[in-house]
Amino acid sequence: MDSVSGVGVIDKGVLILRALSREPLDLAALQDATGLPRATAHRLAVALELHGLIRRDPQGRFCLGFELIRLGQAAEDEFPLAEITRPILTGLRDATGESVQLYVADGEGRRCVVSLESTHGLRWIVPQGALLPLDRGSAGRVLQGDDIAESVEEREPGVASVSAAVRDRRGNVIAALSLSGPVERLSREPKQRFGRQVSDAAVAVTAALAR
Repeated sequence: MDSVSGVGVIDKGVLILRALSREPLDLAALQDATGLPRATAHRLAVALELHGLIRRDPQGRFCLGFELIRLGQAAEDEFPLAEITRPILTGLRDATGESVQLYVADGEGRRCVVSLESTHGLRWIVPQGALLPLDRGSAGRVLQGDDIAESVEEREPGVASVSAAVRDRRGNVIAALSLSGPVERLSREPKQRFGRQVSDAAVAVTAALAR
């Protein structure tokens, strides 16, 4: 594998964690998922297990460890944007019935830092913590400078979204507030249907951050 950080062992460890974020894996499946030699995959998995970052499930498969929960909570505590915005995002979700997300730029992608599921049975779910591309979807365009943007089946078939910019005190875009769901409910013009509510919520978040 090509090194991302220049520190090969770190890159391989992260590769293992990302593979396990999708599903528990036995050693053979972990080797297949990562492309690492069997001995390397086993050595690193055992080392990560000793640190609590990996554990074994009742079937003996490797899966993510509970230490990641503590680390994730610590990261969230150091990132107040999620805590400050959650009540406003919850209000938008409850008012529209649709899924609501908050994204921030993360390298060449966008990271979902808050994800609230729709109240409908048929819904579009973005896992909290997911890293998505910047070049597709309304939230990506907002993080690249648009004040409000919409997308229809741009990243996933049958899904529409509308997003608005959250700004800091200097007016810089620091996050994208997004509402997403099936095209059959959001229509092929989601900005016309929900743009005002999403924009108002983004303005409310911007005001809350300025306090």
